[in-house]
Amino acid sequence: MTVQQGFATVAFLILGATAPLVFSREQPPAQRDAPEIVVEKNHIDFRHGKNLFTRYHFAESVAKPYFYPVYALEGKAVTRGWPIEDDPEVKRGDHPHQKSIWFCHGDVVPEGLEFKKHFRNVVGIDFWSEAKGHGKIVCTKVDKPVQTKNHASVRTTNEWRTAEGQKILDETRTIHYFHAAPGANLLVLDIDLAANDYPITFADTKEGALGVRVRESMRGDRGGLLTNADGKTGEGKRPNKDKTGCWGLLSAWCDYSGPVDELHKAGIALFADPRNPIDTCWHVGNYGLMAANPFGREKHAGFPDRAGNNTPVKLAKGEHLKLRYGIYVHMGDVKTGKVAEAYAQFAKLPRH
Repeated sequence: MTVQQGFATVAFLILGATAPLVFSREQPPAQRDAPEIVVEKNHIDFRHGKNLFTRYHFAESVAKPYFYPVYALEGKAVTRGWPIEDDPEVKRGDHPHQKSIWFCHGDVVPEGLEFKKHFRNVVGIDFWSEAKGHGKIVCTKVDKPVQTKNHASVRTTNEWRTAEGQKILDETRTIHYFHAAPGANLLVLDIDLAANDYPITFADTKEGALGVRVRESMRGDRGGLLTNADGKTGEGKRPNKDKTGCWGLLSAWCDYSGPVDELHKAGIALFADPRNPIDTCWHVGNYGLMAANPFGREKHAGFPDRAGNNTPVKLAKGEHLKLRYGIYVHMGDVKTGKVAEAYAQFAKLPRH
């Protein structure tokens, strides 16, 4: 079975009439809008029929690629508009580097390279913040999209560079798109990080890696709710030694759900593939942040579920680190949006 045949098979299980109630079963797959990927000069559109689900921005002017806007239903955005554009919900913006949905890490060390240090408490290059001297993830190639009835994908190539433009890390990021039903969309990110030029250390920091900043009305301090796969809710205390809430704990997934208008709730969940070589802790905040972080440890990140583990993730020169994450956007809350069921199906998707 080829990779594309494998995706098509699992897509049928997800989308078909015999599938669990994660995605709508009201229509057979052939009658639904097929997922479509359209590549433009500086962005990639992910569509179903005439509707835009999300747009992936990769222009040279951006610090790192990001998805924005992200819709549960048409007009029902689940991520913050500011600082990408004017956002009537945002009166006083914070964390301007948290742009909708992104992937990076806040402290990447190219061992053996002499480079200019720009940040205190950052050993290597900071790709998380966008303060002066930050690193940059540059998209250098976008392949032709692959389309099938129930699945579309596109492979992109990125270079992680210092502020001075020196490449330290190569990345192949393949984005898969499944549209199941109105208000139910799944992106799968296959991420291949390659230390082709230097040995790489992903240093210990909470600032990483696959991040989401939800819209203001969905914040945990404004009516929204964080929930993880183990039933923990809210941010909890930091450093969370009593392990209340979701912050700093290991979990298969985390969901952020809340009101998008006076009548509707929607949510966005991040899924960590159980076959990843590193499990995932969660850097989350009631102010609207949710980030899946495989690199943070106990000493600096302060993650309680990394107690006794201060060994950073390292790649020898020539080695690869392959990670897979899912981004599931749904209507309703964590229960009505059937997040746990969606994760179970995501976990069965074949890998490259």
